[in-house]
This record gives sequence, C-alpha cells and structure tokens, in this order.
Amino acid sequence: MAQMQSHDDEQAEPTRRDFIYIATAATAAVGAGSLAWPLVAQMGAAADTLAAGSIEIDLSKLSEGQQIKVLWRGKPVFVRYRTPKEIAEADSVDMAVLPDPQTDDERLRANPGGTLNKQFLVMVGVCTHFGCIPVGEAGDFDGWYCPCHGSHYDTSGRIRKGPAPDNMVIPNYEYLSDTVIKVG
Repeated sequence: MAQMQSHDDEQAEPTRRDFIYIATAATAAVGAGSLAWPLVAQMGAAADTLAAGSIEIDLSKLSEGQQIKVLWRGKPVFVRYRTPKEIAEADSVDMAVLPDPQTDDERLRANPGGTLNKQFLVMVGVCTHFGCIPVGEAGDFDGWYCPCHGSHYDTSGRIRKGPAPDNMVIPNYEYLSDTVIKVG
C-alpha cells in the first residue's frame, strides 16, 4: 500500500504547477494590457488636431472689407478686415440692447505696440445656438447671419437678434508682429 504524506512533509519549493500558474497569470496580464492600450490611446487627441493646436495667419494678405476662413482645431475661424463703417457701427451700439453685453474693444487684442487694431476681428465662426456656421455680411446688422435658426450678429460678432445665447467666441490669439497673429 502507498503511504500517504502528512501535511508537515510537503515541500516548500515551488512546483511545476506553481510555475504554470505564474506563467499563465503573467501571459494574461500582458494580453489584457495589449488589448487595453489601443482603447485608452484612442481617447486622446488625434495627431492632426494636436498639429493644428496653433496657427499663424498673415494679415497683410487681407484687403479692407475682406474676410478669410481658416480651420483651427476643427472649427472655422473668421478673420475680417473691417471697413471704417463696420468699426463705427460696432462702436456705436448701446450696451443696454445687447443680450450678451461686450464692447467692441473687449473683443479685440492689442498688437505688439499695445494698441488695438480695430480693423481686424478674429473669432470662431460658429453660432452659439447649435453650432452652425453663420454667413458673413448678412443679417439685419450687416455682420453675420445663421441660416439654421435665424440668429443675427453685428459687425463685432455680438448676438443682436435670434435664439443664440452668446456672442461668437473670440479665440485665444496674439500678435506676433503688426501683420501676423497666432491663434491658439
């Protein structure tokens, strides 16, 4: 008959079974990590979005009354070279009639000399109601008009009429020189 080993006689050294358990657990951990890594990595910003984190715009290529649209972080940015008439209209607005009161000067940034270039208006070209793209030089205030739901913006991009709750957003930008700005 075979003798049975008592509990005190067990070996304290690892057995083949212990090695198999450890190897299986390590393989499973590496496998789970390699499956989870792409799922976590895809949650970050795309490479093209990171590359578009900031853009430089040469204002010297614009002529008075002209507007350009550039893409920044997946959104259009309107850069308008305003006429003296548009600037005068923006400055003459009574703040009490604005749903989102903000002076024209508050919507501009100073150039390297510390003065405001009132002729250049830079803003994200997205309606603050539902994110449509407004049409320039249109609407009741000769600024921008959103054809989706009828919001009217003035020549400073401020909401004047319609369902939009806020003015069009001014992105973070700075003048690198008198004729070049950096958005972002």
